[in-house]
Amino acid sequence: MSSNSKNSNRSKDSDLCKALLYPASVALVGASDDTKKTGGRPQQFLRRAGFAGKVYPINPNRAEVQGEQAWPSLAALPEVPDTVFVLSPTDTVVDTVRECARLGVKLVVILASGFSETGPEGAAREEALRQIAEDTGIRLLGPSSLGVVNPSNGLMLTANAAFAEPDMPTGNVFVASHSGSMIGALVSRGKARGVGFAGLVSVGSEVDLSVGEICMATLDDPKIEGYVLFLESLHHGDKLKAFAREAALRGKPVVAYKLGRSSAAAEMSATHTGALAGEDDIADAFLKDLGVVRVEMLETLFEVMPLAKKLPLARKTSKRVGVVTTTGGGAAMVVDQLGIRDVTVESVSPETLAKLQAADIPGTAGRVLDLTLAGTKYEVMKKALDILLEAPEFDLVVAVVGSSARFNPDLAVKPIIDSADHDKPLLAMLVPDAPNALAQLTEARIPCFRTPEACADAIASVFARRQPGQGATAGQVVDARSLKESDAYALLDELNVPHAPAATFAMDAMGAMNTASAELPFAFPVVAKVCSAQIPHKTEVGGVVLGIQNAEQLAQAFGTLRKNLTERAPGIACNEVLVQPMRKGLTEVLVGYRVDVDAGPIIMLAAGGIWAEVMKDRSIRLAPVSVEVAREMIGEVRMLQTVAGLRGTKKGDLEALAQTIANLSQLAVRPELRVSEAEVNPLMVMPEGEGVLAVDALILQA
Repeated sequence: MSSNSKNSNRSKDSDLCKALLYPASVALVGASDDTKKTGGRPQQFLRRAGFAGKVYPINPNRAEVQGEQAWPSLAALPEVPDTVFVLSPTDTVVDTVRECARLGVKLVVILASGFSETGPEGAAREEALRQIAEDTGIRLLGPSSLGVVNPSNGLMLTANAAFAEPDMPTGNVFVASHSGSMIGALVSRGKARGVGFAGLVSVGSEVDLSVGEICMATLDDPKIEGYVLFLESLHHGDKLKAFAREAALRGKPVVAYKLGRSSAAAEMSATHTGALAGEDDIADAFLKDLGVVRVEMLETLFEVMPLAKKLPLARKTSKRVGVVTTTGGGAAMVVDQLGIRDVTVESVSPETLAKLQAADIPGTAGRVLDLTLAGTKYEVMKKALDILLEAPEFDLVVAVVGSSARFNPDLAVKPIIDSADHDKPLLAMLVPDAPNALAQLTEARIPCFRTPEACADAIASVFARRQPGQGATAGQVVDARSLKESDAYALLDELNVPHAPAATFAMDAMGAMNTASAELPFAFPVVAKVCSAQIPHKTEVGGVVLGIQNAEQLAQAFGTLRKNLTERAPGIACNEVLVQPMRKGLTEVLVGYRVDVDAGPIIMLAAGGIWAEVMKDRSIRLAPVSVEVAREMIGEVRMLQTVAGLRGTKKGDLEALAQTIANLSQLAVRPELRVSEAEVNPLMVMPEGEGVLAVDALILQA
């Protein structure tokens, strides 16, 4: 991108950020005099919060609204407002937005619902809004947006009843939520924890502005140090991807809670990859590969940000956790919850134990360092923390505090607060309900937790995020069609994906093979398969004959294939048969590439053969991936541990597999190949040193 383009984008982002969070004037179309009504709340909230900008109530039926001058229309205002909040009914929205565009309004926030979610008439209204934005450049937030909030300047431009609560704390975290009601819930929950926000936006239906574009526009705001996203989908994934990459470069943590963990698999596609890579599996890979901390629990949203800041994405860790406690039972809960999430608590090393003993630290050191009641003394806990935070065997340390956190909060958390300046992250989990201790820890910006579940969720989620890799350039392909297998192998050759040798032969209408070219370039036994772009799944039509031992059986196989095609695929022309030598590896895997409509190109590794759909044992990443990342994927597929050389078992060529995964994933940066899906299934993993071998391939290409 040229410097002029970058400067232009920054200028647009700055203008959007100003209209969103720092407007000098706002207009409320459909403002109500009744503060109990939805249309009356924004004006009341703005005045109560002390918003210093100009507020223009628009109501053609009243001279005054809530004791202030009202205006009959936007055109009657003495100036063009920066931002307009449309509170009027659905059938007025399109005309109001059109008027805003004519006047030069920068941003319109639309409260009303009743658009594409309601049927054809609503979809037409939504398309009209989209067209106005495209034609005029006006920016739209919503529909179904409950508004925008900036606590620092009193911008309570929202109809959310939760903001009737006074004294909302400010902070340095920006929230963007698909759900409007969630911004109110986050504020109330955050207030109870002493957590404030730098801004909150109810995104709504994303007819124009999306989560990613909104957050990207605010990245230059010095008041914003991190982001919390509440996501219902990954629509406009390209914008979200661009924002997450830029946030990672700037060291601003992004935390997300996404709905849909229990949703059904993605819509079936021509390949197994589309069926196996469920919608939430793709979303999970999408977020983690972009450095986003995806949490499982709503409560973790408030507790994880200090840890994400303390353990930056760029820092390499070995995911080793140390635990020190004054209560064995409380520590055991943390250890259990971390174990469920595949995070291991490390034991104290002999060297560290010697330092603890030399410092006269009491207690026992097993999986955790249990100081017992002696740990409630400041000097004991402080010395123990000093030693553990310097210990090389830990990437972070968790201090689990018992009843003293409630009854002696100053005493219980003071050694933790006094140890917070260490470069290594220090977390606190309080076993009792101890709001005062939590408040002190929160104020000191120490990650602190009320439950072992949230504590473990935060740690596992921060460890799970990954440094963003190379960006993809391939996009959606229109009208992609299946290649016949011989052409698919030619494309695999271009990508350096190894496959079994193959020979193709003509087959006449009676099933006889062309004897003029019947000599095979490889030895028997062989497999014969119908070869047609119209038959992507050959086994479903009886299009595969295995274990052919000689030329006579090969000729018979041609007749069998023609007979099966006549019975199971009538009307499909197929005059070619592909023959390959029978090969057997140590195990079989599936390697699949797909351009997801929201997430973009992905690469998947899964257990192959019959296990592909039964076990759903797979690993997914955004494509392309490096060989190093491909090795990580191999480590995540449980079935491949059987060929990892454990306990003297024969080892497969997993290094060749990693290279093949990386090679196939390069489709993401080869848009000229016009591939929307590519799957090698099965890919045989041969013994170490003998490589891997594709024995079937399905590719969809425009």
